[in-house]
Amino acid sequence: MSTRYGGAEAVKGHAAMLAFSSMVAGSFTFGALTANIVDPVAFQAVRFGLAALVVLIIGVATRSIRMADARAPWRWLLLGATFSTYFVLMFEGLKTAPPIATSAVMTLMPIMTAVFSWVLLRQVTTRRVALALGLGAVGALWVIFRGDLDRLLAFQIGRGELVYFVGCIAHALYVPLIRMWSRGESAVSSSFWVLSSGTLVLTLYGWDALGATDFMSLPPIVWIAFAYLSVGAMAMTFVFLNFASMRLPGGKVMAYTYLTPGWVILWELAFGHGLPDLRVLAGLVVTAGAIILLLKHEE
Repeated sequence: MSTRYGGAEAVKGHAAMLAFSSMVAGSFTFGALTANIVDPVAFQAVRFGLAALVVLIIGVATRSIRMADARAPWRWLLLGATFSTYFVLMFEGLKTAPPIATSAVMTLMPIMTAVFSWVLLRQVTTRRVALALGLGAVGALWVIFRGDLDRLLAFQIGRGELVYFVGCIAHALYVPLIRMWSRGESAVSSSFWVLSSGTLVLTLYGWDALGATDFMSLPPIVWIAFAYLSVGAMAMTFVFLNFASMRLPGGKVMAYTYLTPGWVILWELAFGHGLPDLRVLAGLVVTAGAIILLLKHEE
């Protein structure tokens, strides 16, 4: 894959990330509804397994998964561990943090991704992109602190947001790593091997939690969440993320996370949870300005 960005392939990358942002936003609403019902590690172990199965079916149907892609399995184990860490900490954070505030934490990922991309890939961030990343971070912090200047000055951040922030560091690291360790695998193939490895890591780590979970007695909302989060917000978005990561700079890939809080508001409205405070919405307007700057065409 060429290291140059632009043209039809870049357009495909942008389209993939637009779909990614809309689908991943549902994770926050479903996560908040189920986080306190089932153990996060047990939930993610099953979710990763189901997602890996879905991607395997897609891979077999399209003949895009090759056994040769399994070479250097340490890559997949490290990538699987990194990505599974993000999702476990996301659901752990949603036990106490509201979905919109948690999704705002996610918008801090572009600036972290840009830093990791520079360290690992030497991808240089322009001044305009750096300005956009900073603007997005300001908007995210405004939402995280509920538009309360006193909370911001006192740095009163909730435990849930802090836990999820640690998970976001893992997610930001994943984007340049998948590009750095790629050996020409297709997006479907790399997704399958990472999801399979993540399933193994989560199963081994959460063996006791899996054994203690009575899956047959879980309420219907958990199974609905399993279905959506495994097929939509995991299998498909994982393919979109890997696809876009090979066609766009890391900072621009994660720029689409700035759309997530807006999508979450729509998800929350769909579930009858109402609109957030107007002060919170002001922070989302700032992040909208950031994504316009980030996605503006430049050579």
